[in-house]
Amino acid sequence: MIFAERKDGHLLKLSRILREATEHRFELYLFVPGELGLNSTVVPEESFYHNAIHTSRTYFSDRPHLPLVHSRLAERGKLTPEQYRLSLSLYGYQYVVGLEQSCHDLRNHMETVELEKVEEVVALAQDILSRLRRRVPTDDTLRKYYTNIDNYVSWFTEQRLLGLVAHLPRNGDYKTVKSMLLDVCQLERQHRIEHQYNTAHASDSLSRISNKMRLLRRLIEYPVTLKEKTRELGGGEQKLLKSVVTAVVMTTVSLAAYEVRETLGGISMMVIFALALLYALRELFKDDLRNTLWRWLRKGRPKWRRQYFDVHSSQPVGRQLEWFDYKRPSRVPDEVRAVRRASISQREEVVMFYGSHSRMLPTRFLTGYEQTRESLQLDLSMLARLMEKGSHHVYQLKDNQVARQPVEKRYLFNLVTREVQGQKPPVLQRWKVVVSRSKIVEIEEIPQSSKNGKKL
Repeated sequence: MIFAERKDGHLLKLSRILREATEHRFELYLFVPGELGLNSTVVPEESFYHNAIHTSRTYFSDRPHLPLVHSRLAERGKLTPEQYRLSLSLYGYQYVVGLEQSCHDLRNHMETVELEKVEEVVALAQDILSRLRRRVPTDDTLRKYYTNIDNYVSWFTEQRLLGLVAHLPRNGDYKTVKSMLLDVCQLERQHRIEHQYNTAHASDSLSRISNKMRLLRRLIEYPVTLKEKTRELGGGEQKLLKSVVTAVVMTTVSLAAYEVRETLGGISMMVIFALALLYALRELFKDDLRNTLWRWLRKGRPKWRRQYFDVHSSQPVGRQLEWFDYKRPSRVPDEVRAVRRASISQREEVVMFYGSHSRMLPTRFLTGYEQTRESLQLDLSMLARLMEKGSHHVYQLKDNQVARQPVEKRYLFNLVTREVQGQKPPVLQRWKVVVSRSKIVEIEEIPQSSKNGKKL
């Protein structure tokens, strides 16, 4: 199961949990409207891969470590400060991810959300925070780690709950839910003030406090995020192909030049013109021949290899092969086209394809962790530059008066994913992504029937 959400601007975030299976396959198909004029010349494949696709993997577990136990062990000298920092980061990260997903689900179903569901989320958040604050370390080194994480999770909780308040529907439970959420937000704000986590100057400046919390988020994520090393494949093959093509072309031109000289005899203007023509043809066909052979040689083969390392032991814990290229809709697999629900407009679309095949080694993971969480951020700003500026006008009749309303130009992208974990059957999902030149306006998941995919 893949979760999709829009971030600021043109960022689209996809996240998934890689379960016990050690082998995973993932395919992403982005159907881009043909009116944008997208092709490999306008946006090269390598440029889009390096600038618009960003992935990261972190440890994930359904049973997070309790910092209370680790705090006692650390004070007794049975746990090093680095181990305590790791356990606390794991706890804080698990809480942040869980609250983020819970609030995201509530916001997607705000019209039908019940008071009991909101109360359940708030109760779980308060329970986890109380466990975190049950035992504050007395050692200055340990307290520094605790302060940073407690400061961030408190601020993050307030921000997420305020976001829910801003999107609450004005129904019968509006006042009750709003009052409950605001009370929790006030408690968290007062908690940070009492412990003097942030200066008054920083708290009063939205930009300063936001940037500080962004840095604290990175400090929390660093111990649980796998290090990556990406290498482009085919470098040696490309050099060998270039040498072979150059040798073949030069041999052909040399033989042709020899035949010209033997036929025309001596050095004359005709010989010079003939040799100039041969060398011009060499320069004309050498690059085209090399590029054609290179595309044929690399067709369907992975273009990059990504290796993952544990941030503490530096041991390799997995690797991943990656593909990215453009496809015509007719070359897309039938099951993906069925999920896309072929239409007339699809014939004009350009399909951007990203695929990965990874193998992980859970035996080398941190103790107690057998799963990872992968986050893939897709930046559509490179495609947004191809969109037309401005807006168009729509006429509307109101009270026997004609009104002209400006309407922002928007484009509809279709995103289809195919995921296979181990020997399980593939899971296909589809989203409609509405994009304007300034931001991603809306993202909506389209439920799949049993005819179009394995997901019901």
